[in-house]
Amino acid sequence: MTEFLSLDGRVAIITGGARGIGKAIAETLAQRGANIVVVDLRKELAEETANEIAAKTGREAIALEADVSNQESVKAMIKAALEKFGKVDILVNNAGITRDGLIMRMKESDWDMVLDINLKGAFNCAQAIVRPMMKQQYGRIINISSVSGVTGQAGQTNYSSSKAGLIGLTKALAKEVGSRNITVNAVAPGFIETVLTVDLPEEIKDFSIKMTPLGRFGVPQDIANAVAFLAADESSFITGVTLHVDGGMVM
Repeated sequence: MTEFLSLDGRVAIITGGARGIGKAIAETLAQRGANIVVVDLRKELAEETANEIAAKTGREAIALEADVSNQESVKAMIKAALEKFGKVDILVNNAGITRDGLIMRMKESDWDMVLDINLKGAFNCAQAIVRPMMKQQYGRIINISSVSGVTGQAGQTNYSSSKAGLIGLTKALAKEVGSRNITVNAVAPGFIETVLTVDLPEEIKDFSIKMTPLGRFGVPQDIANAVAFLAADESSFITGVTLHVDGGMVM
């Protein structure tokens, strides 16, 4: 009997995979049997995570450096992954940044940077991997969006726009590639405890808990578990969906 949610023999690329949610996703997919490509702008952080995953799980894990906002950098990364493993079954577009601020004060460069990494980065990676996935008649593309992309968030016009764009990309791409046995889904995290949120003002944290019916913050493993489900064969009839992992914050 096959293990439930097994990813044995699969190869997964996780962008922004060196820490936080991305690292939890990479570790979880490896624990379920996948070989892992940890992608980050900082090669040394990616290597540290890849080595840790290999030691913990016994799976192959490599580190690749890439700027997801740059098409040529992404193409080189995908080529290196294919040369190493011969295929890529799973792409998790997790790389993302914030540059928060009210729109009246937001610099054009802060708008451009967030959209380039969060949205264009996912486009670049998906575009580069779709042809190999179509050839092998199999693929799982999972985009990490946010509740901010569903409801909007004051002070985050750039971030909210990028994450809303990911939901649109998910739906459109799912329709393009579904006939080739490739599913495309999104996960929309709520408030998740990471190094990026630990220093937020207490009033913002308190407000977020009050808005969450489960009355607590999520942890990176909550997102990783959702991604593992969407990456597995058990979810093969699910595509174009945005799965909210937010403790009920948005319903």
